[in-house]
Formats: sequence, C-alpha cells, structure tokens
Amino acid sequence: MSSAEQPHEEEHHDEVASNYVPPPPKSIGELVAADQEDESLRKYKETLLGNAIAENIVIEPGNPKKVLVKKLVLVSEGQTEKTLDLSGDLSQLKQTVFTIKEGVQYRIRIEFFVQHEIVTGLKYIQKTYRKGIQVDKMTHMVGSYAPKKELQSYTTPLEDAPSGLLYRGHYTVSSLFTDDDQNEHLKWEWSFEIKKDWN
Repeated sequence: MSSAEQPHEEEHHDEVASNYVPPPPKSIGELVAADQEDESLRKYKETLLGNAIAENIVIEPGNPKKVLVKKLVLVSEGQTEKTLDLSGDLSQLKQTVFTIKEGVQYRIRIEFFVQHEIVTGLKYIQKTYRKGIQVDKMTHMVGSYAPKKELQSYTTPLEDAPSGLLYRGHYTVSSLFTDDDQNEHLKWEWSFEIKKDWN
C-alpha cells in the first residue's frame, strides 16, 4: 500500500473499462510454424520458447492448469524474506500474519511454474481491506511466459507501507493471479499487520 493511497471508504479509481480484446490463444506448435521464412523472428521464438519447442513441458502430470502458483514472498531490504506457501491448504493462509514495519518500502514476489502452453497477459491483482472496508487496490501487468521446467517469478515495484498510529493494525488481502482471458490461475487471502517495528 503506497503512502499516497491511505485508507478510504471505497475505491474511486477502479480500472477503466477497456475495449482491448486479447488475440485468440495459439499453441506453441502454431507459433513456431508461423513466419518460418523470417530467420530473425524464428531465432527470436527459439530463444523465447526454449525447450518448450522440442518437448511438452509438464510440471504436474494430471493437472491441466497452465500456471501453478507456488509462493508469495514479502521482500524488504535488510529483513529476512517472509514466505507464504501457496501449494497447500489456502484456507489456512490467514493464520500466518506478516508483520510490516510502518513507513518501510517492500516488494511482493510471486513464484510460479508455467506448463503445457504459453500464457499471455498474466496479471497480479491485490485488494487490501481493513475492518471489512477496501482501502487499496493494485493491478500489476506480469507479462507473457513460455513453459519452463524452472520456477519463474514476478516481483512488484516498491511499495511504501503507511505510517502513523492511525494506520497501524490488521489488514486482510485478497490476491488474484489471472490473465487476459480471465482465467483464474489462483485466488487466495492472506493477512499482514502494520506495526511500529518489525518485532
């Protein structure tokens, strides 16, 4: 939550409705087959897609999802990273409460696998609530990713934790990892507390 966006009763600046319509999804095979006569474009695709051209990358056999979200990590300079495991029982996540020192800068890193096919227009949407009232919303364009056997990640820009007695306390967060096609890759809730110090 940025210091400029202090709690208020409702969100007045939701995303503006867009006429953008994402292009129809294409398989890796279709992407590779297109524009074969363009040597530079073919090499660019090979670099972008890597092993996904030669083999079907599957991280979890039997799981049809393209995006497997594994962790949320809270990163703040000089502090040990704090991690939420998103591969287990999501209903238990709110029991783990992160402490954030007021006024510090922090980032959130999402770690995930991509399997089967390319995903385009990934987005991370986070809504923050205090006492049931939405006090902040942020939407980050994550980008497009090819399947890989390695864990991939996205880190948000720096955020400023609010400071002052008025803003200390408990916050609940609703997080959503989605894409241009409105696929819900993962939705989860977690909590943090703004305190005078880290302890």
